[in-house]
Amino acid sequence: MSEKLVLLIIQIVLVLVMLVMIIIVTRAYVVRKEPLFKRFGLGMLIGFVTDFGDTLGIGSFATTTAAFRMTKYVEDDRQLPGTLNTMHAIPVIIEALFFITAVKVELMTLIPMTTAAVIGAYVGTHVTKNWHAPTVQRVMAGALFIAVLIMIIRMITTPGSNNALTVHGLQGWWLVLGIVFNLGVGILMTMGLGNYAPELIFFSLMGVNPAVAFPVMMLDAALIMPTTALNVIKMKRVSWRGYAGVAIGGVLGVIVAAKFFTSLDVALLKKLIIVVSLWTIVGLLRDSYKSNLKKNS
Repeated sequence: MSEKLVLLIIQIVLVLVMLVMIIIVTRAYVVRKEPLFKRFGLGMLIGFVTDFGDTLGIGSFATTTAAFRMTKYVEDDRQLPGTLNTMHAIPVIIEALFFITAVKVELMTLIPMTTAAVIGAYVGTHVTKNWHAPTVQRVMAGALFIAVLIMIIRMITTPGSNNALTVHGLQGWWLVLGIVFNLGVGILMTMGLGNYAPELIFFSLMGVNPAVAFPVMMLDAALIMPTTALNVIKMKRVSWRGYAGVAIGGVLGVIVAAKFFTSLDVALLKKLIIVVSLWTIVGLLRDSYKSNLKKNS
């Protein structure tokens, strides 16, 4: 089977997954009367900004978490991880369709690592289904802190910048390591940690062209998020309020970023995200301890 045919099949799968997501969202609105269009304008703004940054490789989970908490967009923090995955699923599928053929990557790296990430997402939603709000808040604070550390490391050391740019995949034990790594990434995404920063630094440290991370991490996210969404929707761990605004704004953000991202000061944007993420971490930890005090009083 030729590489072009495999990539075409992947694109078809992505389109079918997006159609499934659209059907599920439509059913939630028509049958269950979920408030998808509530706070539509604010949702569009959040979706546009966060998925604009996502397309640049910065990720959307940290910024969306901060925005949701500042605006009280999601009332129950236990629903945050599931809501992040559900609301960003369609915009990230659009991202993957943009990037899947834009950068050369070996299929024997792309397909096994993506499969491992999807399995991790399925496992992760079942591991966390009975977690209480303080647990979710602390795990998300820890996940955000890890993401911040990775972003700082990348900004300071720019690992892999001196490596050959002709390597487009992993082989042998390095591929096995990549599969195990992505399995963990898939689990962590269901808990609110984005996959972009970890995968970018992983590929850089492995001596692979960092650009290869873009199609891999976007395909991972494009299949992890719907997998997570399907599970958390069944478990009623999603806040539907304002879904339409975030999703539509997110798609617009992806399209604009894909066309104009080269002229942006991404370094400055990353510094801002680090500050916002640290502020969000403090808020999550504070609220988790408040919840425990109320429970024990």
